[in-house]
Amino acid sequence: MQHTIKSLTGYQIGATDGDIGELKEFYFDDETWAVRYLIIETGNWLTGRKILLSPQAIVMTDTVKEVFLVNLSKEQISRSPDVDTDQPVSHRLEIQLSHHYSWQRYSGGGFYAGGSPGLLNMAPLPDETDTPTIDDNSNNSEFDPHLRSTERITDYHIHATNEDIGHVKDFIIDDQKWTITDLVIDTHNWLGGNKVLLPVRHVKNIDWKNFKVITDVSADFIKDCSSFEVAKLNLPVMDE
Repeated sequence: MQHTIKSLTGYQIGATDGDIGELKEFYFDDETWAVRYLIIETGNWLTGRKILLSPQAIVMTDTVKEVFLVNLSKEQISRSPDVDTDQPVSHRLEIQLSHHYSWQRYSGGGFYAGGSPGLLNMAPLPDETDTPTIDDNSNNSEFDPHLRSTERITDYHIHATNEDIGHVKDFIIDDQKWTITDLVIDTHNWLGGNKVLLPVRHVKNIDWKNFKVITDVSADFIKDCSSFEVAKLNLPVMDE
């Protein structure tokens, strides 16, 4: 089923023995658009710790109760490796998470074992006993330069081949394949303030330094993209 990411933000995370917190944002691969992790705020339960959960852990999305049900216990989650979401996610941390939860590690190919997008077994990464250097440079080999935050990219400008035409308002996510399929673009006054859907296949790259999403299509192409119509997509209404 498709959802907007804003409509999912705030969903509770239900472990096998109780709630553990709420969804804050997603980390995704900016090449394949596969969702890699859910960022969870645990609140008072773990004194405000944030945790990373792979979509592999989710067994059901309950849109009525607004809960993601996961196949993990509160004890498993409480013993998970510490995460600093203000820093890039290191390869070492990803290894620790995969070992702790018995998750398959991401291959970069965008597929889960069994054929769904996401994760696969892969060759061993650098020795997990090595301590990575935390650095703001996302090109550091200790970190995955393609692991990005949906919260961060929101409000980035959309650059067509001939002009800037709006900004990222939201994302459409498929919770069966766990991929981002479209960007919701707010066109401001360019199209009378309409919102349109741009399939992510038309994103050429993301210019993180200049806060822009670079596309391979013209402004006229985007003008002809599907309007963001909540009723037609069977999506919850977005907050303005």
